[in-house]
Amino acid sequence: MHDSPADGRRRNARGYKAAISGRVASFRYAFAGLRHVLGEPNFRIQLGLFSLALIAAALFRVTAADWLAIILVGLAVLLMEMLNTVIESLVDLTAPDYHPLARTAKDVAAGAVLLSAIASVIVGIYIFLPRLLALLHGLG
Repeated sequence: MHDSPADGRRRNARGYKAAISGRVASFRYAFAGLRHVLGEPNFRIQLGLFSLALIAAALFRVTAADWLAIILVGLAVLLMEMLNTVIESLVDLTAPDYHPLARTAKDVAAGAVLLSAIASVIVGIYIFLPRLLALLHGLG
């Protein structure tokens, strides 16, 4: 027996609704993850520093290329901080007792955050130091 055109439309509508519902749930999970990391002190510190860099970029009227560099390195630090949180959570879940490999995983994840933070400081010095020196020179 063949389906009527109405049956096919109903089946397509259910599939469409399920797909939309799945996408909405994915966004809910993503926002839950963001809410979680906003509770992490290190993430809040990094977010605060990134916000200061964005404010400084606006005040100094940096070029579009400088904006791009600031945004990219700032987001890289935040993303590394998020991945560090994921790795620490997984290690704590799977290795509640001390294990050298668990320690290595946590240390390497923290090192990735540090390396991205160092890169952001280098970019910040490159962009802001000449502007700060010019500002100080103009005041003197």
